[in-house]
Amino acid sequence: MSTEPPAPGAGEGRRHEPDLRSMTRINLRPVASPMPLGFFAVAIASVLTGCLQLGVLDATARQAVALCVLPAFALQLLVSVIAFGARDVIAATLMGTFAGSWLAYALVTGTGAPQGHEVLGVFNLVFLCFGALMASVTRPKRALWWVLVVSLPRWAATGLAGVTGVHWLTGAAGGLGILVALVSAYAAFALLLEDVRSEEVLPIGRTGPARHALEGDLGVQLRNLERQAGVRRTL
Repeated sequence: MSTEPPAPGAGEGRRHEPDLRSMTRINLRPVASPMPLGFFAVAIASVLTGCLQLGVLDATARQAVALCVLPAFALQLLVSVIAFGARDVIAATLMGTFAGSWLAYALVTGTGAPQGHEVLGVFNLVFLCFGALMASVTRPKRALWWVLVVSLPRWAATGLAGVTGVHWLTGAAGGLGILVALVSAYAAFALLLEDVRSEEVLPIGRTGPARHALEGDLGVQLRNLERQAGVRRTL
């Protein structure tokens, strides 16, 4: 058996990267949960739009309602950005899409765009499909899931009212909007208390990974970290 060293150039083209584990450091950046802000924004905007649909506010108040709803766009966009930074893609996607929906509503309603009612009807039906897809993956995150579950029939009623022009569907959508506001406000307050007291005060019903994220130790939190977005080379 030959023990001569390999000839110069042999093995070129094969590069062996060093073991980077000993050189790797993980810096954890604490981020306050933005979800109470997001849910309170949903609650306030839903009350205003619900009152308009129920007739509590006259139709002449459409522009004023649109202007009051517009800040919900900015607030929920901020929540989405922070949620992406906290590596919560579900919350970030949901809040970012909500932000876009409030902006669309405010612009169409505030400007009085032609056929705006019909266009928003189609928009809400499309949003209903999006919400159904999101609800199918958010069940462990029960606060988000409950808000989605009560929002689905509202989007359906609003969409059908816009497309068909049936008056009672508009009133039904307004009543469902108030229900969405109540559920969102409860979720926001429960999460706020939880953050202040560092324990669950009002039940939310987390399950699976969402529950482990709150109750698990640091080892559970860092599991499979090397495969998450921002750490691996590609998305």
